[in-house]
Amino acid sequence: MTVTSSPLDIAERYLDECVAPQANLIDHDSQALQRAFMGLGDHALLTLRADNQVLFRRFQETISRYSGALAFLQTQHQSAAAMMARSPNKTLKEEYLPDLARGKRRVGVGFSHLRRPGTPPMQAHAVPGGYQLQGFIPWITGWTLFDSFILGAMLPDGTSVFGMMPFETSQDEQGGELRLSPPLEMAALTSTQTVTAEVKQWFLADDQVLFLKPPNWMHHNSQTNVLHHGFFALGCARAGLDILNQAAERKNLPFLKSSWTRLDEELQACRQAFFESEGEGVTSYGDRLKLRAWAIDLAGRCSYGAVAASGGAANSLNHPAQRVYREALVYAVSGQTEDVMEATLNRLTSAEFCP
Repeated sequence: MTVTSSPLDIAERYLDECVAPQANLIDHDSQALQRAFMGLGDHALLTLRADNQVLFRRFQETISRYSGALAFLQTQHQSAAAMMARSPNKTLKEEYLPDLARGKRRVGVGFSHLRRPGTPPMQAHAVPGGYQLQGFIPWITGWTLFDSFILGAMLPDGTSVFGMMPFETSQDEQGGELRLSPPLEMAALTSTQTVTAEVKQWFLADDQVLFLKPPNWMHHNSQTNVLHHGFFALGCARAGLDILNQAAERKNLPFLKSSWTRLDEELQACRQAFFESEGEGVTSYGDRLKLRAWAIDLAGRCSYGAVAASGGAANSLNHPAQRVYREALVYAVSGQTEDVMEATLNRLTSAEFCP
């Protein structure tokens, strides 16, 4: 009898065999990252978020255990695929969706700025046949790795418009301009080729619009999905514990193993709480915020434990503990809202002083 492997089994086998041995290279080499990303495509793993949200959460945790750069890059594409799948624009869906799972088309996203309070950095105005876009995009991941991206911009009444944009410095037929910056110098995940962009009088035609969302949609979506980025932190925490466990076995110091045991028990408890709270309405928003902060805290402590257990070697830029420590920094602020920031700092400042 033929046993069919689940997507998670397929993913974990690929990550363990092909990604883990190159994780440090993938962190700073965009070509290595591209190969790893396309390997996910070879296994049709690039539209899990569009196909099965629950499965994707577990995939998020798994992939971030092996490579933060690959986890961060693929989630941009997965987000684009999920948006494409829900779009009423049937023509765009038919054009893009069949090729997204295997990476024949590669799409990023550029709308995290819609979370920011105050004047939106990317603005849109309705014009005949579409929208005129003007402003600044502070964060787009995947330059040279993705072919296009989904841009979010805000109309004067607070409605958000999402549409397709080329991922290269370009001019439209009406003289509008999209100009990308060089890749940003970041402390972590440098291979993901994150850039900014200036948009001047760009015409977004109606046939390139995925959908319109009502005022405050991004705020409500961030609340609904407050645990989403926390699964990356859980995977990062596990990566730190993997390194701590290896150090314990290599150095044969009992306190290293006992430290691993205590942190592992806490991580398992946090994971269980996450899985039990996935469904909207299962726990309150305030409780889910606390869970998110717990995962961020755990990623930081577990990665710090990996550094401490590795000794001076962890100060090397190419040491796995150094990479995981930097990845924990990323997950502390990924998808951050003011509520998440407050919950994170509340947890960090809640411990009592010790002598």
